[in-house]
Amino acid sequence: MNTGAVRGNEATSIASPQKVDMKLEVDIIPVSDVERAKEFYKKLGWRLDAMPSGVVQFTPHGSWCSIQFGAHLTPAAPGSAKGYLIVSDIQAARDAIVAAGIEVGQIFHLTPNGPVSGPDPNHATYRSLASFQDPDGNTWLLQEITTRLPGRVDPGATSFGSASDLASAMRRASIAHGEHEKRIGAADPNWPDWYAAYMVAAQAGTELPK
Repeated sequence: MNTGAVRGNEATSIASPQKVDMKLEVDIIPVSDVERAKEFYKKLGWRLDAMPSGVVQFTPHGSWCSIQFGAHLTPAAPGSAKGYLIVSDIQAARDAIVAAGIEVGQIFHLTPNGPVSGPDPNHATYRSLASFQDPDGNTWLLQEITTRLPGRVDPGATSFGSASDLASAMRRASIAHGEHEKRIGAADPNWPDWYAAYMVAAQAGTELPK
C-alpha cells in the first residue's frame, strides 16, 4: 500500500491556492547605477531597510510592499519597470514629492473620452493620476483611491497602512455622516458604529451604510 500517495492526495484535498496566504512583499526594479538610485529613493522619503550586502531595499510610507535593486538582481533593462503608488489625496501627494525636488507630471483624470487635465472634479476613486520617474526612467504612477472596487479588500481584514490613511478615511466618513444626519433629521448617537461601518465598507468596496 502506497501510504505516501494517500497522504499526498489528502493534503491536496485539504489545501488549495485560494486558502494559502500569499502576501506580495517585494518588487525588484532594474537600475543602472545603484548609488544614484539609492539617493533618489532617499530623497523620495522611502524607508531604507536593513538588507544583506548587494541588495538595497526601500519601503514607501504606509506600504506593505517594498522595492529592491542591486547590481545583479534582475536581467531586465534599467528603466523598464512601472508601478502604481496609491494615495488618498493626489494633490497633497504630488505637492509633497515636488517639494522634495522631484519632477512630477501634471495631474490628470480618466474619462470615457480619454484622459483630461486636472484631478477628477468629484475625486471619484481610481480616476486621478500623475506620474514621475526615477533616474533610470522606471515609472511610478500616483493613483488616488478613496473607495475600493468590490472584492478588492477582505472586509474581515480591513486595515489602514498609516495614520494619514486613517485620517483621510475618517474625514470622508465625517462628510458622509453629515449627509446621513441630514437625511434622518437628527443627531446620530451611534456615530462611532456608523463611522466604523462606513470606513470598512469604503475600503473593502462593499455597500456603504445609508
